[in-house]
Amino acid sequence: MAYIRKQQNILILNDIRSVENVGAMFRTADAAGINKIYLTGYTPTPLDRFGRKRGDLAKSALGAEEFVKWEQKKNVVQLLTKLKREKYSIIGIEQDKKSVDYKTLRLRSGRGNVFIVGTEVTGIPKNILKKCDIIAEIPMRGKKESLNVSVATGIALFRILNL
Repeated sequence: MAYIRKQQNILILNDIRSVENVGAMFRTADAAGINKIYLTGYTPTPLDRFGRKRGDLAKSALGAEEFVKWEQKKNVVQLLTKLKREKYSIIGIEQDKKSVDYKTLRLRSGRGNVFIVGTEVTGIPKNILKKCDIIAEIPMRGKKESLNVSVATGIALFRILNL
């Protein structure tokens, strides 16, 4: 009997300042079946600097931080380079002139996927967008230019992963 590896889906939270948003994205990642979260740059982790559980993050994660594997990496560019070598497709969730409508995105079968989101105010930096294989954008219909990062992450993951 041949073993078929389940497609791996990774989420990178890069330079997310809000602890509550990080907790919410842990909860969303769990619901979407994300295999691992990388917390890069200054993104807070579920543990404080003394190794204690962060109550503020746990409050919005509702325990998902206990189930979703996570790892902290300071340098997102090095992490993306490593994941590209491992044949992951890198998908930035961002507004950009090179972006495609997230509803039209079709994932390649047999390859793992890495979804990356960036800071609440400025998004994913250009040097990181250049490392992405695809940039997917959620079109805005109203007067506001963007969504809250945790809301956008949930919308994008559930649509792109066909959940």
